[in-house]
Amino acid sequence: MSADPAAHDPSVAVRRRHLPLLRKGRKLNGVKMAELKDKYETLLVRRERSRLHVTLNRPEVKNALNPTLIGELKQVFAALRDRRDIKVVILRGAGGTFCAGADLKNMEQSFTESPKSGERDPIAINNREYGTFLEAVNTTPQVVVAAVEGYAIAGGFGLLCVSDVAICTEDAGFAMSETAIGIVPAQIAPFVAARIGVPNTRHLALTAARFKGPDALRYGIVHHLVKDTAALDAKLEEVLKQIDRCAPLANALTKAVVMKVGSEPLSSVLDFAADKFAEARRSPEAAEGLRAFAEKRPPKWAGE
Repeated sequence: MSADPAAHDPSVAVRRRHLPLLRKGRKLNGVKMAELKDKYETLLVRRERSRLHVTLNRPEVKNALNPTLIGELKQVFAALRDRRDIKVVILRGAGGTFCAGADLKNMEQSFTESPKSGERDPIAINNREYGTFLEAVNTTPQVVVAAVEGYAIAGGFGLLCVSDVAICTEDAGFAMSETAIGIVPAQIAPFVAARIGVPNTRHLALTAARFKGPDALRYGIVHHLVKDTAALDAKLEEVLKQIDRCAPLANALTKAVVMKVGSEPLSSVLDFAADKFAEARRSPEAAEGLRAFAEKRPPKWAGE
């Protein structure tokens, strides 16, 4: 169990609506918090109460992924791992596009030399790093909400598929486009398959099919389909208010239980789930939630 009292008592979370990011070395209720920078080169990061808005900010290239952008996203999610004062992360793209995949110019210019004898190919090492990043997003204790407009292609499509809740506009475009340019959707394919199943993933990956929002909803890639950007903003706020009602530790433990399903024997999953239930039940969150229910009032965390 975390030593952070915010992991067990949401009342210690900061209540100000627009709270600046906590710098390294600063403390919340005497507990040192992980670092979140005030400014990033390729991200726009904004704290709103227990919400963290993370916007990919390379609009001139449709927020294509390059080493700097991936590195900064890694830094953000590494800092969030032990935080309970941040309950939800909202992923968006600047300039009306979520993410158009890898920056192909950067890809073309990198790794021109062949690997040395006996060494693993540096291309493979670099490729695997993106999978490590997706694992971090997939298992972060916060709820991850993706708000998609424009395009979610290739690596951007993979990022979408590790969100907990996804919303898109009707005209948003999607594709696993890698095979159309002679490469493999190596690191995103397992996460796409976990989201929509192997048969659908085989179809999308082996045809590089392009499709729009209604099909993304039909496949189960997104959970909410809206008409336009204004409707996207409205639906996002509706979803965030729903998440506000949920206790941060309870959500984190629930996510951990769900992530075990299908990867371990059922009996092991149920044992793990029972332990997480006990952890939540003995926490101040459960005491506050039960008290709030009896008193017919919102729990304290609902307004944080």
